[in-house]
Amino acid sequence: MGIEEFKMAIEAFRLDLGLKILIAILTGGGIGLERELRAKPAGLRTNILICVGSALLMDLSIRVAGPGGDPGRIAAQVVTGIGFLGAGTILHTRGTISGLTSAATIWVVAAIGLTAGAGYYFEALAATATVMLVLRGLGWIEGNYLSRRSDEDQGVIGEDRKPRSDGRRSSDGAGERASGAGRSARGGDIADRDT
Repeated sequence: MGIEEFKMAIEAFRLDLGLKILIAILTGGGIGLERELRAKPAGLRTNILICVGSALLMDLSIRVAGPGGDPGRIAAQVVTGIGFLGAGTILHTRGTISGLTSAATIWVVAAIGLTAGAGYYFEALAATATVMLVLRGLGWIEGNYLSRRSDEDQGVIGEDRKPRSDGRRSSDGAGERASGAGRSARGGDIADRDT
């Protein structure tokens, strides 16, 4: 089997697309597993599906555009769509915002999928390693050093740093929430009322 026959077999069976999807599964799955193990909203399946979908759309975009077209037209819509999906993971409740890292992870997983779909396998794998380093490495630094430092700056030390089950810290004096949010005009917690 010569090189020409090998190239024809790759084209006929779309082995290049199979490799793109495999890379997307591995990269999205690696990041998704990290998120799943930390019980985050966008876990293993979500990240794999986002990465594979982005890779497929990038491959389609390249094929539809042809040699003289603009392959970025379809792929650019992935960014818009992922923005909506990421926005759904961000929650604003009781004066706190959560889900920003999940939203950013969704966005970067889509970018990795686009990269794999364009055939830049090394770049997709390198980006995945970088994201994993940021999620695990910087998460560890934040958990061990930055949150402790922030609490110490606020005068909270020792066991007082740990939040109680109702979301309050024992150092908050009269039991007020640290942010003061979530209280009605009559003084009761808004969440405690059944309306």
